[in-house]
Amino acid sequence: MPIKFGTDGWRDIIAEDFTYENVRTVARAHAQALREEGARSVVVGFDTRFQGRGFAGVVAGVMAEQGLDVLLAPEYLPTPALSFAVVHHGAGGGVMITASHNPPQYSGYKVKGSYGGSATPAVITRIERALAQPQTYGGARGTVQPLDIRQAYYAQLDRQLDLPALRAYRGRVLHDAMGGAACGWLTGYARHAGLGFEIEEVHGRPDPLFHGVNPEPVPQSLTELSARLAGETGRALGVVTDGDADRVGAVVAGGQFFNSHQIFAVLLRHLHGRGLRGRVVKTVSGSRVIELLSERLGLELLETPVGFKYITDAFLEGQRDESRAVMIGGEESGGLASRGHIPERDGLLNSLLLIEAVAASGHSLPELFEQIEREVSFRHVYDRADLHLSPSFDKAALMQEAAELRAVAGLGVERVNTADGVKLSLQGGASVMFRASGTEPVVRIYVEAQSDAEVRALLDEAVGRTKKHDPLVEP
Repeated sequence: MPIKFGTDGWRDIIAEDFTYENVRTVARAHAQALREEGARSVVVGFDTRFQGRGFAGVVAGVMAEQGLDVLLAPEYLPTPALSFAVVHHGAGGGVMITASHNPPQYSGYKVKGSYGGSATPAVITRIERALAQPQTYGGARGTVQPLDIRQAYYAQLDRQLDLPALRAYRGRVLHDAMGGAACGWLTGYARHAGLGFEIEEVHGRPDPLFHGVNPEPVPQSLTELSARLAGETGRALGVVTDGDADRVGAVVAGGQFFNSHQIFAVLLRHLHGRGLRGRVVKTVSGSRVIELLSERLGLELLETPVGFKYITDAFLEGQRDESRAVMIGGEESGGLASRGHIPERDGLLNSLLLIEAVAASGHSLPELFEQIEREVSFRHVYDRADLHLSPSFDKAALMQEAAELRAVAGLGVERVNTADGVKLSLQGGASVMFRASGTEPVVRIYVEAQSDAEVRALLDEAVGRTKKHDPLVEP
């Protein structure tokens, strides 16, 4: 059966491989793995994708048949609220029917651990083992009850935020939910917390087609939000959540995109200023600004391969050993978690923290980031290319060539990192990273430098070198 697990679950095209039959099979294996761990209950939720409610109902039914008590969300639910519900109710794990930021034709089965975060590799391995060696269950049936988590989740957000600063803010704020699972949740929180400003909704109506875009907080999907902010000046900002609301993005006054590296840096500086301490965790594709800022603030930095599961592991280690506690962890795609909350990406909390940073400082997000650039003496310019290649693409040859390069666009290579793909640290603090997908012929190229011209030259050369290794793609 064509079921392949990725970083924290399984994703496939609806009606091709993501079918009721396959979902039943995965849910049965997951239930078996949960029972082996001694779990007695599970939380199940879904986003706004096509047939999400139906797939979630199938999962709940199978889990109950397998002896687990199920809390099933009656309506679409943000992934971070689902993850919080797992901890809040003491469940053995969670299932979120979502394909996150993937195109509308996809759905997925995201697995959450009992700690309320991305499934660790050990959890996924147990499910895969149960898929390969299914067992018959003959015990008592579990129950299915409706999940009511909104108010408890809002109360958890209250504990993470500087409410006096937020309540005093009077700037313009827009939220682009992209038709996804955060629709109505941020405006609902504003009413709950008595915030003194209105959050204007963009694409706030749930839509399985995500209003015609892929539900990912990237510039090409945010044209309407950018247009609404194009004529604004000052501290006005737009926050963005992806399809299942675990990732965050931002657009600032003037309609300019504020990228994930900038968001990470601003939240790191802001949380440190609020008195939070601990390690900083970034994936290898993250910005040099995070490294320099962590060093300046005297914070230990841990760098991991790409994938939030590695950041989750670091948070869990910190929960076991206070001396290893993590203050903030984040990835290039906009997923961030912070100390005191669940070890999970939370686009809603991070949206509110961005507003809080502006409210507390009296400065716009670009102004806050410019202050950081001055502090660390590094100007951040960034771009990325996602190359969809043919099945003939020679991944191994590209990675070997990349690892042996001594210069790119005239900048000498100072360090080679092969922890995940190949990342080349270059003269002047620039970097180029090549990372190939393990499941499809896609290569992602990440470039950071201190000028637009350098970034363009580095990206052009890296793209050209990559295409040379695909005989069916014109260079």
